[in-house]
Amino acid sequence: MKKILVIGGGAGGLELATQLGRKLGKKGTASITLVDRNKTHLWKPLLHEVATGSLDTGIDALSYAAHAKNHGFDFQLGRFSGLDRDTKTVTLAPLYNDCNELLIAERTLQYDYLVLAIGSMCNDFNTKGVKENCIFLDSPDQAHRFHKELLNAFLLHGANKDKNAKVNIAIVGAGATGVELSAELHNTAAQLSAYGFTNVNQESLNVTLVEAGKSILPALPARISAAAHRELTKIGVDVRTETMVTEANREGLVTKDGVTIPASLMVWAAGIKAPDFMKDIAGLETNRINQVVVKASLQASRDDRIFVIGDLASCTQADGSLVPPRAQAAHQMATVAFKNIMTLMQGGSTLKPFVYHDHGSLISLSSFSTVGSLMGNLTKGSMMVEGRIARIVYISLYRMHQIALHGYVKTGLMMLVGSLNRVLRPTLKLH
Repeated sequence: MKKILVIGGGAGGLELATQLGRKLGKKGTASITLVDRNKTHLWKPLLHEVATGSLDTGIDALSYAAHAKNHGFDFQLGRFSGLDRDTKTVTLAPLYNDCNELLIAERTLQYDYLVLAIGSMCNDFNTKGVKENCIFLDSPDQAHRFHKELLNAFLLHGANKDKNAKVNIAIVGAGATGVELSAELHNTAAQLSAYGFTNVNQESLNVTLVEAGKSILPALPARISAAAHRELTKIGVDVRTETMVTEANREGLVTKDGVTIPASLMVWAAGIKAPDFMKDIAGLETNRINQVVVKASLQASRDDRIFVIGDLASCTQADGSLVPPRAQAAHQMATVAFKNIMTLMQGGSTLKPFVYHDHGSLISLSSFSTVGSLMGNLTKGSMMVEGRIARIVYISLYRMHQIALHGYVKTGLMMLVGSLNRVLRPTLKLH
């Protein structure tokens, strides 16, 4: 029986393992195994909501083990640490508990086809003090850490007798994560007073969004960037473009001009890279940010038995540009990789080339607004949307991910439960 190993249970990896499990695993025609270092899955674009308490992972996260059981594949908890292409084996690092006691020894897994989908992480560009003083939002654990420190900061503020004092938060990087987080923070501040946080409201919060480029959301059309900038300014976010950060310390951020931006909480959300250990791993071709170079079929350029999808893939489009690191790209890659693996499993050799279709981008500014563009390159232009319509479409992107994992019926039931929870539970996670 052929063994298909998927490393990484993000949006693309989990969708691919689910499809393969349904088609091959349940029929016993192939062994499908998904590996991830976490026990649960959460759609990465929602991490900013976890960080502010708008989303409770205890309710919304998906258990890998349970999902695997229901969809015909196996799940192994572990961290990818090595690859041997000659023996077609992957090494998983030892697993320890919080007391540094060994739970599972280092182990190796065999594969016939390997899919690498471990995603990306924030790129601090080796900026001084960032690792020690800033929080990244690459994982639920990091989002939980920010949430805990955010609540503590508001508690300290409530006990401060200085009425002019503020909770200062600085965010570096005005891409989707930075922009959405800055808006969500103001929504959180506006709601916390109802839960016993004294002297806490939007006026007690000072959020500074720092961007090195000329505009926020640099990957999106100028009109969307301008609309988001206006909305953020309207709710009180201090947006600073063309501002280069050269250092982070306990007092805040230091810019290239020598200006210090005071902050008790700092988030680094500027740029991405693949993990450092992926650089030239097992002789695979990688680029300057450690992404694995792939062919049009999404196979690694130097190994046809290895597929790479999502943010880890350096995939060149027809116009010479790279496929952007977006959830919709990971979703589309998972679909093409599934079709190509099925072709190989059935003895075929003609594989489908990956062509990225940009369906537009939407940015949620919490309860204040949603802006974005629809259709992208499906038409000669794009259609800008704002407000309620944009919000509905934004939510539908997550629903499409849920449908890919659970189907229409279960997703509908999950939507119903979510509606009930909004009535029964607090609007913010307070612990």
